[in-house]
Amino acid sequence: QLQLVESGGNLVQPGGSLRLSCAASGFTLDYYAIGWFRQAPGKEREGVSCINNSGGNTYYADSVKGRFTISRDNAKNTVYLQMNNLQPEDTAVYYCAAQVGLFRLCVLSRYEYNAWGQGTQVTVSS
Repeated sequence: QLQLVESGGNLVQPGGSLRLSCAASGFTLDYYAIGWFRQAPGKEREGVSCINNSGGNTYYADSVKGRFTISRDNAKNTVYLQMNNLQPEDTAVYYCAAQVGLFRLCVLSRYEYNAWGQGTQVTVSS
């Protein structure tokens, strides 16, 4: 069974940093593009960043460009999201998911993804 597990969420002050991890079990991430999404209370789930299977193609939402960095370590079967200069508007539950299909360039449409993790809470507050 394909499963992704997110970790690394926490309470952090504005301007702080966190690194989220997305670990896979039951399958290898080597073939899949992985996306990070977030959902704040009362809002729709939105795409944050994605990375293709090799790591050579990445994409960021405008709201996080220059602050967030996505990366992957296929040997560890894990994808990371480094988040710097966090702001209150980044508060949300963060999810990772595997894009449908093999060896694809990544896109940030949630409808292209399955095998969602359970999410990890990120709260930015002073």
